[in-house]
Amino acid sequence: MDSSIWSNELVELFLEVGNQNANSFWAANLPLEEELHSRASTEQRATFMRRKYRERKYRKVLEDFTNLDELNKALCAAVVSSDVLQTMELVFSGADVMCATGDPVYSTPYLLAQRAGQKLQMEFLHQNKLSDFPRLDQWSENALLSDVSVFMDGFLYVSSDMGRRWCTLEGGFLSYYENERSPSAIGRVDVSEVVSLAVITLHLIWTCEIYFPSLCFMNACCPQCFVPSKVEGLVRKRSELIGRLQYKEGHDLYHWRTGWFMLEGSALHFSSGDEAGEEEVLHLKQLQELTVSTHVEGEDKIQVLLMVESGRTIYIHGFNRMDFSLWHSAITLAAGTDGRALGDQQLTKNGVPIIVDSCIAFVTQYGLCQEGIYQSPGDPARVSLLLEEFTRDARNVKLRNKEHQLEDVTDTLKHFLSQLEDALLTKELYPYWVSALDETDEKQRVKKYSTFIESLPKIYKSTLHALLQHLYRYQCSHLNGMPSEKLAAVFSSCLFQTQGQTPQEMSVIRDLISNYVTLFSVNEDQVQQMETENSFITRWNEKKDTAVSRPTRNNKIYNVVWFTCVRPGCELAPRVSNSSEVRRQEWLSLSLFGGSATFPITMTDHEVCCSLSTERPLHHSEKILEQVLEWSALDCPSSAFLVIKKFAGAKRMAGGKGKVHCVTRNCGIFLKSDYLKFSDGSSKLLSGHKFQDKYVVLRSEKLLLYRDIKNTKAEKEIQLKMVKCYLGLKKKLKPPCK
Repeated sequence: MDSSIWSNELVELFLEVGNQNANSFWAANLPLEEELHSRASTEQRATFMRRKYRERKYRKVLEDFTNLDELNKALCAAVVSSDVLQTMELVFSGADVMCATGDPVYSTPYLLAQRAGQKLQMEFLHQNKLSDFPRLDQWSENALLSDVSVFMDGFLYVSSDMGRRWCTLEGGFLSYYENERSPSAIGRVDVSEVVSLAVITLHLIWTCEIYFPSLCFMNACCPQCFVPSKVEGLVRKRSELIGRLQYKEGHDLYHWRTGWFMLEGSALHFSSGDEAGEEEVLHLKQLQELTVSTHVEGEDKIQVLLMVESGRTIYIHGFNRMDFSLWHSAITLAAGTDGRALGDQQLTKNGVPIIVDSCIAFVTQYGLCQEGIYQSPGDPARVSLLLEEFTRDARNVKLRNKEHQLEDVTDTLKHFLSQLEDALLTKELYPYWVSALDETDEKQRVKKYSTFIESLPKIYKSTLHALLQHLYRYQCSHLNGMPSEKLAAVFSSCLFQTQGQTPQEMSVIRDLISNYVTLFSVNEDQVQQMETENSFITRWNEKKDTAVSRPTRNNKIYNVVWFTCVRPGCELAPRVSNSSEVRRQEWLSLSLFGGSATFPITMTDHEVCCSLSTERPLHHSEKILEQVLEWSALDCPSSAFLVIKKFAGAKRMAGGKGKVHCVTRNCGIFLKSDYLKFSDGSSKLLSGHKFQDKYVVLRSEKLLLYRDIKNTKAEKEIQLKMVKCYLGLKKKLKPPCK
């Protein structure tokens, strides 16, 4: 034996500890079924040794210690005794061999053992002075695995030749060998270069595919080993795919950032990895848009996936084609329809299946005045085809007038509700709905209905809300011959999924439709809004050019918006909802168009009417839908549209004579005056051209009209809150100048 290595003290230490004493610590919690048998293969022995010493899976747990300070204090007390086994247990449990003792002379445990004359203790401490054992807190329940020194080995498949290779993971590098006996590695990759991991759970064992920029490893284990600790919260979820992607969001469309993304069911979690960055989530089934396009980045062309959720825009692209293809396929699958349950459908931002939302929108716009439309059967072949299209990709189904028949759309809605995995009112609650009819007082019945609705799952409740709102406004239109009784007869078997129509079921549905406002706490303003929309839509449909009226999709009117000039390729059709304001449409339009949401304040929406002859800049707080529906009063509603362009500022009003006489601001009062040509279309004016000279004063919130500058009493006062100012030339009015 080499005496320079095998000193007498070291030999004595081996004899003192021995296999039995060592195993009393290292194998204290070894299950009987995991014991190593004499016929174990080389691979099984290597796995067992790794679990025993590297992972410390079977070690004895010292329950009397809760932190590192207590361990170090116990070590200082143990090294002055002859109990080397106790010292071994403390050190292998995480005590610091080089900890401070508090003694200025004997400052380390080794010096304490030397002072006490404990040679075996000195030898043990000397042999382990450079060992880096995991600290006690690193083995706690909340510890991050990637913060511990990880060692793993085993066979993996490498996609370069799909060969089975012996691999080791240690020190942040994944090395692969020809076999387990090869002395040198074929290659080595840095774990920090991991692009993505496709995780699969088989028989309660995690396996995954690991994608590097140029390699793919199959059947790897422990995904946490490849993810930095700052985003390891993503791994704790039931992830199916995790990795790095380049991304940019709507508020910053100029700079690509690298982030970690994780797919869990239909939720896409992502984090920038910055300490200040919070984990965010996209609900893929509620995406309004999911498209792939090709972008030019310098000299390279890259594929980019655009995702829009509730006005939020995110672009992502991978590090290579394989990586992008993997994510694109997974996200498309997760965002699609994958069953007959409500939760399996593609949804709107309000959590309503798109198929329900789209059918409701189409019937509201084109069927509000059609008598008995829900009682008219559609063509079975066309209905089946439409259902198939919605099932395949509801997000990209666009219902259009003349392309789709009303009867087919209404039948599609009814068939969808009838074929759900569970009835919308749920089969479990069926006896409760019917038993509520025992209450003769309608208010008491409604109170019970409210309780049942509150007990429904969220998606059932939101879908029922959307459907009852539609049926309520439909029976309120008084134009289609479909009161709540007839609607109840049509929808009772759909909502309960029963055969036939029983009087009890019809009575429940009639109550739900008639009492929609009370059941869902709808305020007066919302009821008035529905009535206003019904009025506008009715007037719109009475126009001769109904066929070219606004397109609809997903229960919203879609209004075409152009950018700067009216020409092909510059138009978009962002959604116009009840509450959409101008500022919201500008942001969404520019995001969809690929511009920056931080556009100059001089960019704004302009309403253009009368075949390009007049226009006005819209105030940022105006409601888009109200303005769009008002176009129904025009002779040709389809001639009106919106355009986003620079706002040059207020120009001199047409017909002005001379210079402005006075412009002052006193105590917050704005004052401006001038002579202008004026006409209000009144028949009292003289025949000939209808414009007359007036002295006009703009004072605060009023426009005052005088016969001339000498008059002290205004002929007319106009409240500016009631005024919309259009710029341009309306030839029909025969203006006196251009």
